[in-house]
Amino acid sequence: MGHREDLLEGAKRCLLEKGFARTTARDIVKESGTNLASIGYHYGSKDALLAQAYISLVEGTSDGFDAAGGGGIAGAPGSLERFRAVWRSIVDSMREPGSVWRLSMEVMTVQMPEVRDHLSRAQREGGRGLVALLMGVPEEEVSDETADTVGRFYLTLMTGLIAQWTFDPKTAPDGDALTEGLRQVIEAATATRP
Repeated sequence: MGHREDLLEGAKRCLLEKGFARTTARDIVKESGTNLASIGYHYGSKDALLAQAYISLVEGTSDGFDAAGGGGIAGAPGSLERFRAVWRSIVDSMREPGSVWRLSMEVMTVQMPEVRDHLSRAQREGGRGLVALLMGVPEEEVSDETADTVGRFYLTLMTGLIAQWTFDPKTAPDGDALTEGLRQVIEAATATRP
């Protein structure tokens, strides 16, 4: 690996261990075995590197769900069974020590414009990934319009779920509760009105 990759891997380890606000450039350099000048050369700033490391962590977590082929995910694409299976997997990953989702709450509150801009650009791709996962299609087949509507809906659900799990894991919903809620919403929305 070169310095760029070493920095990214070191930054990911620092994020999971210390979080965004407590990670310093010196921590990253120590963890990656590189030097301070490498951060500026390869990423522009420590914050840009940490933003990229966070995105890489999230992508790594979602890669485990195998969105394109749906390998191991129960239920037909777009079904309530698949919805339940996907959200169960996400909730299970939130329960793990060092979960990237807990880090997400800290990242959401970062007040640095450079970091917010970097992460904002990644929102569409995050929504695209969730649509692909839930619909069982490759990400490249998810249109920008779908990523910007259905994907944003799923991102909103994910953000709320992360917030609830961060605030109080004992009362946060699981995949079954989310699925039952969705089922009731669908039933109410499609009920025949007199």
